[in-house]
Amino acid sequence: MKYIIIFVSALLLVACKKDKEATSGSAVSDSVQIAHDSANVKNSSEKILVETFAFPAEIKECSCYFARNKADFENEKYIYADDAGKTAYMKLDGKRLAMNLISSSDMEADEVLTKEIENEDYKISVKGKKIKGEEALLFEGTLTIEKPDGTVETTPIYGECGC
Repeated sequence: MKYIIIFVSALLLVACKKDKEATSGSAVSDSVQIAHDSANVKNSSEKILVETFAFPAEIKECSCYFARNKADFENEKYIYADDAGKTAYMKLDGKRLAMNLISSSDMEADEVLTKEIENEDYKISVKGKKIKGEEALLFEGTLTIEKPDGTVETTPIYGECGC
């Protein structure tokens, strides 16, 4: 009889430990799943990759083209180019894009340049102020890119418009 009581007690003790391990094990996998799910929500905070490119062969006459700064401009590392009000060219997130310009200012008011470009993936605005004017007009300003998910990237620009 004594052996039966010890055997039943041991059996109950082992059974209770297995229940606790199963309960705590499932809680760990749930929290791991939650952490994994929250990592997937991070897409909207990713940066927009703005890459440099050579001057587009499609542009034959008057144009505006900008780099991030004067040094990049002098080394022909452009991040934006357009053919005087029709088509804008950029390389965003690894893709070379040719997009239609929606609006472009005539630069008569306060010597300010503004351009608006939009497609299904990006909304781009260029704002610049004339810093020097000879044959071509030099500008400094900002280029702002927005995605539908709310991601915004703003970068300084330096470049020129002319024929």
